Amino acid sequence: MTSRIGRVERVTKESKVLVEIDLDGSGTTEVSTGVPFFDHMLDALGKHGAFDLTVRAEGDVELDAHHTVEDVAIVLGQAIRQALGDKKGIRRFGDAWIPMDEALAQAVVDVSGRPYTVHTGEPDVMQGFVVGGHYPTVLNRHVFESLAFHGHLALHVRVLDGRDPHHITEAEFKAVARALRAAVERDARITGVASTKGTL
Repeated sequence: MTSRIGRVERVTKESKVLVEIDLDGSGTTEVSTGVPFFDHMLDALGKHGAFDLTVRAEGDVELDAHHTVEDVAIVLGQAIRQALGDKKGIRRFGDAWIPMDEALAQAVVDVSGRPYTVHTGEPDVMQGFVVGGHYPTVLNRHVFESLAFHGHLALHVRVLDGRDPHHITEAEFKAVARALRAAVERDARITGVASTKGTL
């Protein structure tokens, strides 16, 4: 069986990022971005997606987390796309509902080859909240948009309930992980590409 591993490096004046992902892993993660809460979310993404995930990033986090977080999301999307290869035999669609105490999030993904993001339902408090003094939750949408654009995914993320920005964010990341896990899983009944066009 062909291994589905993506490995991408990206170096700019703002950051240096390496991401390696094995879509058929067991949830082993090694994450270091300089943004502790983002590390926690990426760790959750790997664990709940059952992906072996390595992320190493160095960036200008003393200025702001924005550049590093955005660049990691870009490279993660590129690595997922690389790992998927020709996309033969995958389920293509996946969805998940994840509760985190009072918070509830839903994610739905289509490995469509057509990037699109819909992100709704976060309460207004998310626009100005900073988790741990270093991760602005306003970045959540940016992470999902960058991931979807560079992974060539159609991604819908909805927050149905929630009060605590930490819980809301964690529910969203775990929902994306579970939806993505389902979408990229191999299905023995699908021998080609799950598309009437014959390509994704």
